[in-house]
Amino acid sequence: MNSSRPVTIKDIARRFRCSPSTVSRALNDHPAINEDTRKNIQEYAREVGYQRNEVSLSLLNKKTASLGVVVPTISNYYETAVIEGLHTVLQPMGYTLNICVTNESYLLEKESLSKLLSNRTEGIFLSVSQETYDAGYYEHLENVIQRKTPLIFIDREYEDFETSRATVDDYHGAFAAVEHLVSIGYKQIAHLKGPNGLTVSEQRFKGYINCLKKYNMPIREELILNTNFNVESAILPTKRLLELASPPDAIFGVNDQVAIGAMRVAKDRGLRIPQDIGLVGFDNSPISAYTFPSLTTVHRPGRKIGMEASRLFLNQLNGSGDFSPESIVLPSELVIRESSLRI
Repeated sequence: MNSSRPVTIKDIARRFRCSPSTVSRALNDHPAINEDTRKNIQEYAREVGYQRNEVSLSLLNKKTASLGVVVPTISNYYETAVIEGLHTVLQPMGYTLNICVTNESYLLEKESLSKLLSNRTEGIFLSVSQETYDAGYYEHLENVIQRKTPLIFIDREYEDFETSRATVDDYHGAFAAVEHLVSIGYKQIAHLKGPNGLTVSEQRFKGYINCLKKYNMPIREELILNTNFNVESAILPTKRLLELASPPDAIFGVNDQVAIGAMRVAKDRGLRIPQDIGLVGFDNSPISAYTFPSLTTVHRPGRKIGMEASRLFLNQLNGSGDFSPESIVLPSELVIRESSLRI
């Protein structure tokens, strides 16, 4: 037998001088095959390293046990926690996760969905890219729904689609973060906002604005600047904030990465945190507990989002009759640390 190629059912059939269908039944423990024959064939298959061709099997039973996960990045803790949650539920059930990273690109998102559909993926978990929001092109999402492939929004969603979603209550998390700064005594609270249009960014922005309104705090347009969720994107906006004639005495960052970038700039300016300026982030990424000072933040249950999204997929897969989309919104939780506790 040629050792450079995989062993096939036909090879085993030749060895035992029987038909490939007999070998197949024996490997699947079919009772129609004599027990001794089954054991001999199974033992020989193990010895020669036979592996079932899952692709061929999937073509026969029309199931691939393959799922797509399309996310903007895997460099942040939150996204990896969501994927871990999906894996925890779905891997023991025999599903394989194919992870596609869009880097916030509409074209990459479209291409990823197209490839997943071509590979007959049984379900897709999607966190919508920034460019998709900006461009307003959603035909690629409609294609998934038309194919009747379950599409579950995770974290970032697009509200106009009749599909299930698992998200976090970003609005109340942001409101609690700003309310905490107000309660400590900060008066001029800036916001390093995420990209315009993203549900995540807009919900946190809304929480920031509504909290300031509730406490009759000033809303100054010059204290609201955009970032792109990463550390570097916070550097120039924070410098601009601190160069104002009336600079902020606190900054609420759209996420921990942005808040950590702001922390670096404030330290470089010789400002004391939290005495001269308070800082709050969002996500409760592992690093936030180990910055100096440790970062006050808002916890988002990423792993639980993944587990709940898995449940939504299984509900849709096993449901009978008309599909009715489900929406799960998990609570966020303020985590108070040193960066905002002015004594």
